[in-house]
Amino acid sequence: MLITECDVVERVDRSNLATVLAEHFDAGETTARIVARQAGDLHDSRQLADDLEMRVTAESVLTHLEDAPDDYTLIERWNWWLGALELSHGGYERFKVRPDVA
Repeated sequence: MLITECDVVERVDRSNLATVLAEHFDAGETTARIVARQAGDLHDSRQLADDLEMRVTAESVLTHLEDAPDDYTLIERWNWWLGALELSHGGYERFKVRPDVA
């Protein structure tokens, strides 16, 4: 699927994403908001769209975070996915969440 400028202009609903993440991964509200904020920043950067022609949506984030090991926390899952993107394409380190400040 080709991502067009029109597709990328839409903003990620960070509040909705935080709710979905908190419920799906049994995470605290603050943790879910932090990950949702980073997902929104990733979307706004267009980097994922440019590298993989992928949109950042609640569904796409859930799908990728579910691939992480089952015993990982939400932040660990997020950083695991971003680490894979960093290895394959570079430039994703800036979207990781530092667990010591989260």
